[in-house]
Formats: sequence, structure tokens, C-alpha cells
Amino acid sequence: MDTETTRGTTVDQAEIAKFEAMAAEWWDPNGKFKPLHMLNPCRLDYITRQIAAEYDRDLSAEQPFAGLRILDIGCGGGLLSEPMARLGAEVVGADAAPRNIPVARIHAEKMGLQIDYRVTTAEALAEAGEVFDVVLNMEVVEHVANPASYLAACQQLLRPGGLMICSTINRNAKSWLMAIVGAEHVMRWLPKGTHDWQKFITPDELYDLLRGAGLEPVDRKGFVFNPLGWSWSLSDRDLSVNYVTASLRP
Repeated sequence: MDTETTRGTTVDQAEIAKFEAMAAEWWDPNGKFKPLHMLNPCRLDYITRQIAAEYDRDLSAEQPFAGLRILDIGCGGGLLSEPMARLGAEVVGADAAPRNIPVARIHAEKMGLQIDYRVTTAEALAEAGEVFDVVLNMEVVEHVANPASYLAACQQLLRPGGLMICSTINRNAKSWLMAIVGAEHVMRWLPKGTHDWQKFITPDELYDLLRGAGLEPVDRKGFVFNPLGWSWSLSDRDLSVNYVTASLRP
């Protein structure tokens, strides 16, 4: 695997190449990112509720996240950055894949949104002294070369008391069947090879990694797909495939 380890980054160039090849399709709900478009309402429900609870914000307000600085690391085409901007946050969208950022910028301009999109890494942002109230770290940790170092960089990006939302995929027989065989080979939602099952992380492993990075895990939920309703929902118990965590920097 072609993994870049210079300059203290955990970027995996082989993983970046996969997503660069799909960059133009970020905003096509029926394209290669169809699974994320389907999952996005469920992700946003969890994210917005966690931020509102932590910062005592009223989600019924016009711009409930006004005054909050949010980093969307691994932002892709901006599927999460744009809703955060609409809710009033100051948003930085960062991605190590250079082809993703122009796609995100163009779409944000069309939507009339001000989002600071950058081709950069968590490590580079931390080294520059950037600080955020919230870090959105969604479906990224299973693609980096060194999860422990990557999460340590994310911790540095949070102000004391700051919140990180981190989602990934569990590692077990079910996740292999659903996330790789089902999504990549049967449904063909994603190109073959998008995910590496060996890089998936169990919930307990992620909690250990978060604690090792100096973060305090406070919540975790499962994202559960219902093939009958063709929809996603949150679960307190079922973390068997996709799941999300919330943690704080003390």
C-alpha cells in the first residue's frame, strides 16, 4: 500500500486515490455516493442533537449554531459542511483529496453558502494552531494509515470542552457481508475496493483510541439500515455495522 508517512501525516495515498476517482459524483444522489446520501439525514439528526445538547442550542432557532466554529474533516463534496453552514456555524471543510475541494466549493457557491474549503490534513491544521468548537470526523478513521496518530491530531484541533463526532464501521462478519459484499459487490453502491475490512474498527477499539488520544467518549449509537423501508435509523443497541460516537476534550 502506498502510504505517505512524511511530514507527520497519517494520509494514506491509496485511500485518497479511491475518492479522487469519484470526486465529480459527490452531489449525485444516485451515483457512487448514494449510500452517504441515504445515510445523511440520520447522520445529521445525531450530529445536530449532540451539538445542540453540548452547547445548549435551540434547534428550532433560525441559526442555532451561530458563533460555533466547526471543522468537517474529510469533507468530500460538502454533504455535511453545507447543512452546518445553513445552521449558522462558521465551517471549515478539509480534505486531503485535491479533486474533492473544487467540487465542494462550486456547489457551496451555487447554494449561496460561505464555507472555507481547504486541501489539507488534520495534522497540518493542528500544526497551524487551528482550534474548533466541533470536529466532524465522519467515515474517515477507517481510511487513514494510523488511526491513533490521526485521532491525536483531531484532539489537538478541539478547544477544551470541544466536541468530536466520529463515525466508522465495525469489524465483524456482518460488516464484511453488508459493507463490502453487499454495498460493493451486490448493490454496487460503491466501487469494489472502496473499503478494507481489516481497517474497520470495533466500538470498543474506537473508545480505546479516543481515550488514548486524550478524549472522553460520552455516547455511541448505531446507524441501522432497514432494507424494507430503504432507510436508516439510530439505535442504542445495534452497533454491528455502522456506528457513531461523541467525545469531548476535557
